[in-house]
Amino acid sequence: MNSPLKIVVLAKQVPDTRNVGKDAMKADGTVNRAALPAIFNPEDLHALEQALRIKDSKPDTTIHLLTMGPARAADIIREGLFRGADGGVLLTDRKFAGADTLATSYALSRAINRIAPDIIIAGRQAIDGDTAQVGPQVAEKLGWPQVTYVEEILEYSEGCLTMRRRLEHGVEKVKCSTPLVITVNASAPHCRPRNAKFLMKYKHAKTAGERQTQDDKPYAAELQSRKYLDIPEWGTAQIDGDEKQFGLAGSPTKVKKIENIVFQAKEARRLSSSDADINDLMKELIVNHTIG
Repeated sequence: MNSPLKIVVLAKQVPDTRNVGKDAMKADGTVNRAALPAIFNPEDLHALEQALRIKDSKPDTTIHLLTMGPARAADIIREGLFRGADGGVLLTDRKFAGADTLATSYALSRAINRIAPDIIIAGRQAIDGDTAQVGPQVAEKLGWPQVTYVEEILEYSEGCLTMRRRLEHGVEKVKCSTPLVITVNASAPHCRPRNAKFLMKYKHAKTAGERQTQDDKPYAAELQSRKYLDIPEWGTAQIDGDEKQFGLAGSPTKVKKIENIVFQAKEARRLSSSDADINDLMKELIVNHTIG
């Protein structure tokens, strides 16, 4: 009899890049996350959907989200719970602040060692950094095989996953045994919406830090009887790592210069759909190096 499958979905709460203002960056080159609306990184939602599809076909599967960030990042763990995940862990500690991809992947890999999953699924990249480095770096630190650019997980059978990858010049089918790390493309199916049943079940799920700063007394008894409402918070002490590799101390990437560029419409032209107008526009855009 096969043992239950354990999946960790790496998720990130990111600033909404559709609303970037002049206060988006701090003087030290890090993102001023408090000044921007926060959302669930889109490709990480695609990754969650792939995990949920495995669970649909193998009901004894458990899915936990793992995210690193400030207290408000617990929001995306709740979003995962509302869609069918079983739990989550928030990595939050002042010592994690200012981490680049190297320090982030190190902290995540230390937490994953404690969780001990069979499969790790993540979005290909986050919209705030666009590096596509964290997933592969986690795989390297764990010494696990990795499959990137996955568009869909087709089958899980006998400890192996069969996946379809969307590449620049075509599609390929890959089969790989667990444990492994998977990163999922933006072309993957969108995540299912919130489930009303799960929303009612997990609407009071919170971290210990949130309970200390909010009036949670009416739900104290509920937490005692429903342990699934507790979202664990782990710091550097809980994941047993080298503190020199966390946060800014463990981040060799340094931002030298930040420049805000604001695009403004100075003029408008009305073009017809004729071939001549379209050709003239294309020539102008190429000459101005707007394209090409």
